[in-house]
Amino acid sequence: MNIAPIKSHGDLVASRQPGFGMNAELFGRQDIFDNDMDIFFTKHWIVVAVTADVAEPGDVYTIDIGKSSIIVVRDDDDQVRAYRNVCRHRGARLKDAGKSTVGMLVCPYHQWTYDLDGSLKHASHMGKSFDPECRSLIPVHCKVVGTHVFVCLSDNPPADIALLEETMLPRFAPYDLTNTKVAYESEIIENGNWKLVMENNRECYHCAGTHPELIVSFLSEDLGVSLEEMNEESLLAFDEYKKRKAEIEQNWESEGLLYATVERLDEDAVTQFRTQRMIIAGCGESQTLDTKVACTKLLGNLTRRDLGDTHMWTHSSWTHVMSDHAIISWIIPLAPDKTLVRSKWLVHKDAVEGVDYDLQKLTEVWIATNQQDASLVAITHSGTQDPGYIPGPFSSFTEPYVDQFSRWYAARLAAHGV
Repeated sequence: MNIAPIKSHGDLVASRQPGFGMNAELFGRQDIFDNDMDIFFTKHWIVVAVTADVAEPGDVYTIDIGKSSIIVVRDDDDQVRAYRNVCRHRGARLKDAGKSTVGMLVCPYHQWTYDLDGSLKHASHMGKSFDPECRSLIPVHCKVVGTHVFVCLSDNPPADIALLEETMLPRFAPYDLTNTKVAYESEIIENGNWKLVMENNRECYHCAGTHPELIVSFLSEDLGVSLEEMNEESLLAFDEYKKRKAEIEQNWESEGLLYATVERLDEDAVTQFRTQRMIIAGCGESQTLDTKVACTKLLGNLTRRDLGDTHMWTHSSWTHVMSDHAIISWIIPLAPDKTLVRSKWLVHKDAVEGVDYDLQKLTEVWIATNQQDASLVAITHSGTQDPGYIPGPFSSFTEPYVDQFSRWYAARLAAHGV
């Protein structure tokens, strides 16, 4: 009996045919999953929360990521900080995953007590020679961009997060996202590898056939088209689309609204991101079934509703910000075949449910879309693990960003010696 040798992670990545999908083992093997967690969720910046999760001083949000656990807190100076969820005594977890409000962080084991700035304030029976200043909580690199709480667990976080900040802060500024509240949140465990979750998010080839709610607010021409397959009537319609798009963008520009696409996705990027202001179809106001705002109390001090969708990708999150609300989702890989997708719907902090917004209207599009995506990821993961799976070609018209994600993935592995 001939047993094929096990290929290394690097060899499997290198064997991918350009323009085609990844090898099945890259989605299914535990050792590859462990490498991915170490590189893409430890050594890179990832979104783990929004500022509304820790709205007031003393608010705590604890997030488990692989073997690591992070405490995000808002301290008494109103600053968002992050720490390793590890007591400096004998390593006990200080907090369970989820939200709470505290005056100080107290270890449940021996009651070592930490201030919200991480400093150790109380440790009994340790003797006069004990120096509490050497036993502060271990800080985690943390940055707030708009409302996104980014952390990096590495001691040497990628410096190019500054490019994301520089690009996104002025785009998020009109929405005043730090003054929002969580109107609704959801968690879905998708039965698929995290890379398949992100690949699915990077293309809308599937949208027309699988997302009837979401497609209402999208212009079909924005999803990627093959001009060579269009008839004369379709080409004329595409020309009309381009004219309309130019007129809307010129109007946005006249009001100082940034709309141009910015991409940091290729192999030379470390902190991967993409942003654009997308035109919303129909009434042009929000990603709802009638394309009108779901919340009449707009974000920040906005008065104009038709601001499109300020969209942002990172390698583990996606964001849609409209005049009335924002939807922010991010992933936490749990196993080779399981990925947690956490989503938050944000509205103005003073918006009142039932008065300013109807929760069903606010959430129904993306609740449906997330559930549909979970089903798509599940059938794709299952199919890739079938002995009959052979990676197929990407569409250069509708899936260029999936191929780009594969190239970036390979480049980041190589940069870390894989």
